[in-house]
Amino acid sequence: MKKYFCTYFDANFIVKGLTMHRSLLKYETAFKLFILCFDAHTYALLSKMNLQSVELIKLEDFEDEELLKAKQTRNKVEYYWTCTPSLPLYILNKNPEINLITYLDSDLFFFSGTDAIFEEFNNSSILITEHRYAKVNKYQENKNGKYNVQYLTFKRDPEGLKALGWWRDRCIEWCYQIPEGNKMGDQKYLDDWTSRFKNVCVLQNIGAGLAPWNIAQYNINIRAGESYVNDTKLIFYHFGTFTILNNSFICLSAYKLRKTDKLLVYKPYIDALEETFQTIKRFEPDFSHYNKKIKIKRLKELIWLVKSILNLFI
Repeated sequence: MKKYFCTYFDANFIVKGLTMHRSLLKYETAFKLFILCFDAHTYALLSKMNLQSVELIKLEDFEDEELLKAKQTRNKVEYYWTCTPSLPLYILNKNPEINLITYLDSDLFFFSGTDAIFEEFNNSSILITEHRYAKVNKYQENKNGKYNVQYLTFKRDPEGLKALGWWRDRCIEWCYQIPEGNKMGDQKYLDDWTSRFKNVCVLQNIGAGLAPWNIAQYNINIRAGESYVNDTKLIFYHFGTFTILNNSFICLSAYKLRKTDKLLVYKPYIDALEETFQTIKRFEPDFSHYNKKIKIKRLKELIWLVKSILNLFI
């Protein structure tokens, strides 16, 4: 079965997005990854690279009147979140042969193939993944929601299309970084999906959705050269809060990491990022990991950045 994935990113996430794509290529044999390019630089560079199993989407081809209207009231990140449900819906509408579409955050990294996820999805209409917060981070669920947008699958059936349409409408109405009531970005809208929609699969495989906010409750180990979470093969890790500050300095995570986490999970990702960076420079010699300075808007962001930097040394 050919698998169809989609993601989006701009010039600041090219290295992460292409590293995610390269990890898919390593473990998936038959797939297509649709990439929505949020700026002309990204589209031009990726077109030049002629990426395997990729179809690029220009922003001007994707945006419609409703999205453009919402764009006027959102900052860049908020607008990207606003577009999340519209991307898989756009792809299904443009490609009638596609029966299943899976959205991926561009800062995911695959350590093995996704067959086990699709087997668990089985005949479901919608697949969602939980944050699975570690006890020390459980309080964040009130703000960020029970589920993470990171990996979502929708079937082209009444419930899958209903969920995508409903989610798109909500994000166009409201999608901001500052929580309001029971809303936060594009994410907390997922909180009631198991009761709002039918045939929803909440993924139980702990090898999918490992992340800095939940890794503390698991044992990470290597068996026969493969990465495991407890006794389950690691499928993908979500490198949320991992920040590339410039070409030679990174921040691992604002969450506390153990030495084994850094060695067995973060080091392979950092090595893969560097390989991607060097590959990109063959097509664009002046390319930089990041083309803008990090802007600290609030004290909380500064605290998280300091914590992330300290993770390099603890």
